[in-house]
Parts: sequence; structure tokens; C-alpha cells
Amino acid sequence: MQDVSGEDMEWLVSADAETAGDRLDAVLAKAVPAFSRNRIKDLILSGSVAINGRALLEPNYRLKAGDEILLVAPEPVDADPTPENIPLDILYEDNDLIVINKPVGMVVHPAPGNLAGTLVNALLYHCGDSLAGIGGVKRPGIVHRLDKDTSGVMVAAKTERAHNHLAAQFADHGRTGPLHRAYIAFAWGRTQQAKGTVDAPIGRDANNRLKQAIRKDGREAITHYAVEARYGDEGWDITRIKCELETGRTHQIRVHMAHIGHPLVADQVYASGFVTKANRLPETAKVAVQALGRQALHAAELGFEHPRTGEEMFFEAPLPADLQALQDAIEPYNLAFAR
Repeated sequence: MQDVSGEDMEWLVSADAETAGDRLDAVLAKAVPAFSRNRIKDLILSGSVAINGRALLEPNYRLKAGDEILLVAPEPVDADPTPENIPLDILYEDNDLIVINKPVGMVVHPAPGNLAGTLVNALLYHCGDSLAGIGGVKRPGIVHRLDKDTSGVMVAAKTERAHNHLAAQFADHGRTGPLHRAYIAFAWGRTQQAKGTVDAPIGRDANNRLKQAIRKDGREAITHYAVEARYGDEGWDITRIKCELETGRTHQIRVHMAHIGHPLVADQVYASGFVTKANRLPETAKVAVQALGRQALHAAELGFEHPRTGEEMFFEAPLPADLQALQDAIEPYNLAFAR
């Protein structure tokens, strides 16, 4: 079997003795890695595939040796979200992907109540014609998300091939590949251990659909954490923690840290019982916490394998201004230094 076409949206594949008897969609998905198997199936059903000159609408067709398969993928259509000229903090970009430092307050995907001003709107404008189309649509391939009020590093794909490759890495969570995600969190209290692992399943809170909770019937969730610094004085303690994810559940770090008794500073959802703790802080730190208005969480590091070159990439995003203000305010109370 060999791809002999040089055209961007057209592929000619020959079935040989090795692939005889195999399903059409499976063979095409292997021969044309730019498309997922689901996308290949959609193209077959839409009449975009011909065998020996005749259109075939059967994804499960069993190939015969000598079959000539022609796949003609239509030009991707424009995405529904409107491109918007929103400034982006771009850490890296090439023909396959773009890495950005997402600001606090930006939603990733358009949704009811947030139809504009999202990362997708911004990427549609910035990337423009460089988007090669994902699932037949000119759109950025979002393979992971950050909460609206979590800042930090994100990667998005420009092509379907890059999207499939990156999505597989995120699905693996770095267990067998180079994917690496690390977050900086400021949590209330002083953890007993310098490092540890929280292994507790997470699911939708039965009493509040907007929250996640630890549930026996939830999905597997594993967070590794390590203390980077401890700060405190009479009546208060804050710990700076580095968290690495082995799974990617909604609100995972926030839920897990609250579960072990150390919710994130200024987390209005999972640290509601700690609101008065801010009153015990030194004035500059209290002002910094009150100014946050969001959980003290930042996606600081992201590493992955480049989907085309195979190169291992690594990116860092410094603390945003609001978290840096908190860091500066509590630094004089760093417990690693005797005062």
C-alpha cells in the first residue's frame, strides 16, 4: 500500500496482499494519519472515497488486493465562532501548533454566556488561513483546557494530524510519553508532608452541579504535589505547592487540595470555609488575596512531543501579576529563613 498523491487534499492508496481483507476505514486511517478514523468514516459516508473509480459509502468494506482507493477531502469550512482580534501572549508557534500563556478570565471555548472573547475566537483571528482544518472545519484543535480563572501555558493544534497526536499524548497523561504538566498553587495551611500523592476519584457534586467532588463512583484522579515554600506567622500559614497531574479531571487540583485540608487561596468554590483566614494576614498580603478574585493556581509548565518532528518541547509561563503580588507580599514570612 502506498500513498502516491502529492496533492494537499487528495490521496491515492493502493491495497496490496498485506491489507487485503482489512476494513476500508482502518486502512485509510493508517495511510492518512492527518485524519482520525472517525473523520475518515465521515468522509467515506459523505462520498469522498472512491474505489477503482466508483464511489463507495461503506466504511466496513473489506479491501481486495489491487484495489485503488482515492480519497478527496473537501476544503475545510469556516468555523462558527467569530474570529476576534484579541491580543495573545504567544510562547511558540509553527505550522503545526501554537503555544500561548492564557490570561486569567479568558474562557477557552465559546459556550452559552461566553460566546465571545474566548481563546478559540482569538486563535481563529490570529491563525487565520494557517488553520488546515480539524474535522473538516477551520478551527484550532483544543486538546486540553484551563479553567476561566486559571492562568498559564496551553497548546492548540493547527492541523488534524497535530490535533490527533497531541490528543493522544494528553489522553496518556504522560504515563508512557513525554507529556508534562505542572502547576503552581498557593494553598492555605502547612502540609504535613513535603511531597505526596492524592489518589481520589472525582465526579460531579451531587448537591451542586457547578462543583466537583470526591466520589467513590467518580473517575480516577491522581495529583502529585511537592512543597516549594512555606510562609507563615502567628495565626496564618500559606504553602506554595507544585502540582503535577497524572489525570486531567475538571477542577482536579482544586478538589484534591481541598480534600486533604489545604484548599487554594482565594478559591471561592472550594475554600469558602477559609474566607476569614485572609483577615489574619499582614495587610499587604490581605490586600493581595482580596485582589485575586480567583483561585491561586497557575499552569506554569507544559512539555510534549512535537507531533511532526518528534522533538520534546518544554515551555514555562511566569507567575501573572496578581499571583506575583501575593508571592511578594508573603515572601518576608518565608519560614525557610530565620527572622
